[in-house]
Amino acid sequence: MEVVYEDNHIIIVSKRSGEIVQGDKTGDTPLSETVKEYIKTKYQKPGNVFLGVVHRLDRPVWGLVVFARTSKALTRLNKMFAEGEVHKTYWAVTGKGVQGVQGVQGDEEFKELENWLVRNEKQNKSYAYDHEVPNSKHALLHYRVLAEGENYDLVEVRLMTGRHHQIRCQLATIGRTIKGDLKYGARRSNPDGSISLLARSIEFVHPVTKEVIRAEAALPDELFKKLAEKQL
Repeated sequence: MEVVYEDNHIIIVSKRSGEIVQGDKTGDTPLSETVKEYIKTKYQKPGNVFLGVVHRLDRPVWGLVVFARTSKALTRLNKMFAEGEVHKTYWAVTGKGVQGVQGVQGDEEFKELENWLVRNEKQNKSYAYDHEVPNSKHALLHYRVLAEGENYDLVEVRLMTGRHHQIRCQLATIGRTIKGDLKYGARRSNPDGSISLLARSIEFVHPVTKEVIRAEAALPDELFKKLAEKQL
């Protein structure tokens, strides 16, 4: 865990692949508890430390997670996330993609990808359709290719909706399966069990001070760094 930004109301950390944001059935120590311990030690706080979980990242994903340090910040951040006032940018190392796929629109720098996703709870996986089906949720994202490598490309994604495994599922439908993501069609796993998806940056108006907060996560490995150097 790396602390990227902190003040009296919020703390932003960059999580490593493999860390869980909030406790689950595995019983592994969640990132939220690690952050609580960090605050407790750094500020010598007695008793329990308040920390509100505002959003999550999938376990194998890298990157920025925002936590609230006060109930006021938690309430306001929850509302901001729900209303799309928090702008998150993701970077992914993906396959080369296929042409002429349904659901992709736009010839500008960013392309729009639209699907309807159905979540399978037992499999912990989402399935994409190009039209509305029973129990589906509308999923929309914008993406662009930042750099092209020999075998993989670096893709930037901006989410317009927040669905289960949305980036992983939608990119796979256009042949841009994320490197290492076996669940969505990658041919092999990454050695460390990660997938090559990074919550790269986040921008929002501070829920209390009203200043603009911008934070960026470091690139997690050499492939990300090599591709970033080739940005188009």
